[in-house]
Parts: sequence; structure tokens; C-alpha cells
Amino acid sequence: MGSEAFLPVALIIGYLLGSIPFGLILTKLAGTQDLRSIGSGNIGATNVLRTGRKGLAAATLLGDALKGTAAVIISGYLGGPNAAMIAGLGAFLGHLFPVWLKFRGGKGVAVYIGILIGLFWPGAIFFCLVWLATAFALRYSSLAALVASVLTPIVLWAFGHTALAALFALLTLLLIYMHRENIKRLQAGTESKIGAKK
Repeated sequence: MGSEAFLPVALIIGYLLGSIPFGLILTKLAGTQDLRSIGSGNIGATNVLRTGRKGLAAATLLGDALKGTAAVIISGYLGGPNAAMIAGLGAFLGHLFPVWLKFRGGKGVAVYIGILIGLFWPGAIFFCLVWLATAFALRYSSLAALVASVLTPIVLWAFGHTALAALFALLTLLLIYMHRENIKRLQAGTESKIGAKK
């Protein structure tokens, strides 16, 4: 199969890997309350943390990141750089809109990082450093993710990675869309701060 013909396969590989709901699987295995009935109802690591199980939240974060990395590496090996990027897009879409959960998935931060690790790991380090700096300064996890995701495509473009910059610009727009309720709460001053007691 030629590299161009493999692109749809890469998209499917990425989507299937990205749609694995690690947060839901891990919390069910641990016997906690259904994750979708807790907090925001989201399946990501932030909502897993609301169960009070920090270890499960960390495992969810790692699993969600690595499924993005795996999609990129596997498809890149089989079909080349373009296939890797298409698989990254597929993994992100799979995480956000998993068919198994009626297309209601996570918000995409962990898988965004995982895709970055697979495609351009210095970009993942940049993302994490910006997230940490913003979170430390302003105490908002959602805002930190938004700032880091907006700056990442700009940095990729500045370093000459125009194709990656275009991909991550698209992923950033999707991530912003998934954080639309957080943005409303940030504007209203009602978004929860990191470490704030309920």
C-alpha cells in the first residue's frame, strides 16, 4: 500500500486508539462511581481526580497521552510522516468524540501532549512548561491548557514546522471548543482554581 493510500487507514488507527476511554476503564476497574456521573461528567484525568483517587488520575493522564503517542508512532512507521500527522488528528478526534460513548469524550489536553511527544517532543516540553508557568501564576488548569495550546502552533511555525503548526492549530481550535464552558466560567469569574476547596 502506497503512503497516500495508507492515510485513511492511519486516520482509523488513530481514531480507534484515541477513543479508548482510559478514565472510564480505570475507574470501573477500581470500583468507583461511574465517572460520567461525577463533576463535569468528563472522562478525562481532571474529572478522575474528583473521585479522590490521585493514582487513577495520573494513570488516566498517562494512558490518554500515550494513546496519542502510540497512534503517531505506529502510523508513522507504517506510512511515513504524513500518516503520522493524520493518525494524530484521528487520535484527537477519537478522544473527543468516541463512538463507544455516544461521541462524548474528554477535552483533549493529555492526548494533545501525547501527539506532540510523537511528532515533535520539544514541542511537548514547551507545552508543559507553559502550562506549569500559567497554572502556577494564575491557578487555573483550564486557562493554562488554553494558553499553552494557543502558543504551541505559533512556536512550531516559528521553528519552521509549518505542517505541524497547521495540524496543531486545528487541534487547538478543537481544544478551545471543548473548553467552551470553562471559558464562560473564566469570563464570569466562577472557574475553580487549582487547590481551591469546594
